Amino acid sequence: MTTSQPIPQEPPQLYAAREPIFPKRVSGKFRALKWWIMGVTLAIYYLTPWIRWDRGPNLPDQAVLVDLAGRRFYFFWIEIWPHEFYLVAGLLIMAGIGLFLFTAALGRVWCGYTCPQTVWTDLFILVERWIEGDRNARIRLWRSSYDLKKWRLRLTKWTAWLLIAIATGGAWVFYFADAPTLLVNLLTLEAPFVAYASIGVLTATTFVFGGFMREQVCIYMCPWPRIQAAMMDEETLTVSYREHRGEPRGKKHENRTGDCIDCMACVNVCPMGIDIRDGQQLECITCALCIDACDDIMDKIGKPRGLIDYLTLSDQVREEAGGAPRPIWQHILRLRTMIYTAIWAAIGVGLVVALFIRPEIDLTVAPERNPIFVTLSDGSIRNAYEVRLRNKHGDEREFRLSITSQDPLRIGLQGTPTLRVMVPADSSFNQRVYITARSDLEAASQSQSDVRIWVEDMTNGDRAHADTVFHGDSQ
Repeated sequence: MTTSQPIPQEPPQLYAAREPIFPKRVSGKFRALKWWIMGVTLAIYYLTPWIRWDRGPNLPDQAVLVDLAGRRFYFFWIEIWPHEFYLVAGLLIMAGIGLFLFTAALGRVWCGYTCPQTVWTDLFILVERWIEGDRNARIRLWRSSYDLKKWRLRLTKWTAWLLIAIATGGAWVFYFADAPTLLVNLLTLEAPFVAYASIGVLTATTFVFGGFMREQVCIYMCPWPRIQAAMMDEETLTVSYREHRGEPRGKKHENRTGDCIDCMACVNVCPMGIDIRDGQQLECITCALCIDACDDIMDKIGKPRGLIDYLTLSDQVREEAGGAPRPIWQHILRLRTMIYTAIWAAIGVGLVVALFIRPEIDLTVAPERNPIFVTLSDGSIRNAYEVRLRNKHGDEREFRLSITSQDPLRIGLQGTPTLRVMVPADSSFNQRVYITARSDLEAASQSQSDVRIWVEDMTNGDRAHADTVFHGDSQ
């Protein structure tokens, strides 16, 4: 008796070659909303570096500036220093929680409306449609052999894409330097190499991602389609097909009972190339263009709108059982979304409070470690400290240093016989400070004693302090 050998199976394919997608033009409320969002977000991105904001003679006048050389982040009237990066970290946490909130309430609205990949791909498709025509014309052009007309249309489209990509990369670098100055330097080839390199990388990625990869970026490169499953539940409003109403589907002249006439309008407008009637899919970005397309068809055949609509899984079950869907606000205002909202709001309030109570002067103290103390000729013990003074005002200020401690310690500054130093506008200043204890004081014989170093702004009397320790000779 012979035994059959198992037939080897090919491993599952983790990547599928891209099939070109040619979305059809559609009109409707969601398409109009996407146009408005695209216009506003692109305007903000391209124009923001050119907005001026007067901060005084010693500070940059660019409203939004990431000054890496000066280690500052300017956002209109707000200036963030390196040691205040927790404010930026807080904003990033708020953005993450906000993404969780909107996904739990409305599905992948970020992906469908405001994700940069979506916005620029939408723009590239718009340019493609202007140059090559709508869906059917683009399909015919794709299938045709290369001739003079096809090369002309292709080169025109690619040139337009490249100009948009260059503008995209160029706008990004303007956030990191004075925009008018950097523009002149770029045109005269006097800008630093990193500026040209950044523009080159961003130009290439925008051109390739928006023009050629498109939906593959969402499917294979972005982690959010996988994460969204944990953020959504049966109460999440997302783009869905009312199967109980649409099936069985069929052409208009066929004998059928469902409202779906299988016109493929929802598939033809989808930028991801999927069929929403197949149910929830990883590729769906909930852009809702299929809703506009389907509603237009329902109007033409005299059927009620909403065959494809924003719907929850729980409402689908209710409708199939003959019930009515719950009000939208009940889906949005539920325990999960309210918890997200409360956390998001608490972090926001905390950041606002931290922003407005931060002092205009500040200092940090770093004790000298090698050696931690020295013994002077009269037997007194001296410690050295590096004190960094921060002047956040737009003009030069005079600061006076002093100390408080349990023992009457003496303070002295290197390079000046007084206890006052001038700190330039909007900058840090390092000052070496000496604290001395007489040999008869308790601090001189203890291993360490608490000391508080004070700085006072002599212009307006503002004060700040930092705590440190004084090391004595405990042997």
